[in-house]
Amino acid sequence: MLNKSLSILLATCAMALVLSACDKKEADVAVVEETVEVVALPPAGSPPAEWKKYLAAVVMQNMQGVKSNRPYMYFVPGGTDGKAEVDRSNQLDNVSLAVARGVLPGNMLAFGGPESATTANLILDAFIDAGDGSFKDVTVLFVGSQADNERVKEALARTGATYKFAEMK
Repeated sequence: MLNKSLSILLATCAMALVLSACDKKEADVAVVEETVEVVALPPAGSPPAEWKKYLAAVVMQNMQGVKSNRPYMYFVPGGTDGKAEVDRSNQLDNVSLAVARGVLPGNMLAFGGPESATTANLILDAFIDAGDGSFKDVTVLFVGSQADNERVKEALARTGATYKFAEMK
C-alpha cells in the first residue's frame, strides 16, 4: 500500500513539473515576441554597429516560417575606401563559401548594409554558381531598397530559395 501511494505521489509530482514547464515555455515565447525591438533606419554615415543593430532587428521581424532560430546575417559595408572594399571582398568570400557548401533547409541567410545596390551586387555575385534548386526550403532575406528587389529576387528564383524582401525604412 505504501509503495502504491508513493508511486501515485511521484507520478503526480512529475506531472506537475511537466505542466509547469509547458506554461513556462509558452510564457517565454510570449516574452520573446513582445521584446522584438523596432530600430529606426540609421542615417547615412552611421557607424557599422548601428547598421548591424538595425539589420538584426529587421531579421527578427522576418523570422516567420524559419525553423532555425539562428539566422546567418551578413552585413555588407558601404563606402569606397580601401577598408570597405577589403571588408566586402572578405564578406563575398564568406558568403560564396557558404553557398558552395550549401545551407540546410529551415535556415535563413540575411543580407543588409547601408548601400542597397552594393548589398544586392554581393548577393548576385555570391549566388552566381548556386545550383538550380540547391536552396529549397532555405530563406534568403534581402534588406534593401525597392529598386534592387526585383533583380535579387530573379537571381535567386532558380535556386529554389524562399525569398523575402524588407525595405530599408
